[in-house]
This record gives sequence, C-alpha cells and structure tokens, in this order.
Amino acid sequence: MSITTATITDTNELTALVNSAYRGESSKQGWTTESHLLDGQRVDEVFMLSYLQDESVTILKHVNDEGQITGCVYLEIKGDKLYLGMLTVSPVEQGNGIGKQLLARADEYTRDKNLEAITITVITTRHELIAWYERHGYQQTGEIRPFHVDPRFGVPKAPIELLVMEKSIL
Repeated sequence: MSITTATITDTNELTALVNSAYRGESSKQGWTTESHLLDGQRVDEVFMLSYLQDESVTILKHVNDEGQITGCVYLEIKGDKLYLGMLTVSPVEQGNGIGKQLLARADEYTRDKNLEAITITVITTRHELIAWYERHGYQQTGEIRPFHVDPRFGVPKAPIELLVMEKSIL
C-alpha cells in the first residue's frame, strides 16, 4: 500500500471512488455518506480532470496491494495555507486507517511547502465528521460559509452550511 500523487490517468478511477464514498447506495456502507443530504454525484470526470491539470492542486491517492485506488485527498495551495477537501476512502475500507494516512501525508505536504495551516470545510450537521477532524488536530474557526449549490456536485435535499476548520502546522 502506498500514497502517491494522482495523475490524469487516474481520472476515471478517482471519480468513481469519490462518488461511491459520498453518494448513492454504495456510500451507505461507510460513515462518510452524504446521500441523506444531497442527491446526484459528488464530482464528474470533467472536474476531476481539471483538478488534476491545475498546478495549484495536488490529489494524493492511496493504492492497495492490488493496485486499486482506495483513498484520495484534494490539496490546494491558497496563499499561505493549504485547503484540504474531498478526503475519500472506499466505503468498504473505512476504519482501516487510510484516512489517517492521507491526513498525515497532507500534513507533510503542508510542511514541505512551508505553509502555516490547513483549512477544511465540513457540512455543519455532520457532527461525527467534525469530531473526527477535531481528534486529528483541526479546530472550529467559528466561520460558517454557504454551500455552493451546483447540480454538477449534487442537489441539496435541505439547506446546507459549511463549517470552516483549521489546523496549524508551523
């Protein structure tokens, strides 16, 4: 098992993984599902490819011994901070430490780039996820942002807000 930087050849597999972990029936096998909050897909191949081609974005992937991508995380440099998003672990692999490994690698990446902190946004009603990030050093900033409604990323079943959390690195 290893964590490496994803490339454009990983577009389809990453897209399928992210959608399987966040939306639809397959996502209900894990605890990261958003299917009760949003309908539709989490990301499409066009956006995944655009992320992989963006110089300010790095997507790290976790690959199992069989060569399958079982986890990923989106990292984007924004000023002196790193934005971390789309932390994804296959629903059948959740609870095996892959998410923790990806977070640890994101911490290393942040230090290597001499950035001061990592920021994330979490749906405010996802209390178990907020607690998980707090156990990994993230703190609530008190900032709440509106959810960017775009049918390409899902259709909210009710109003959604995002909590900004941050972890100091330096």
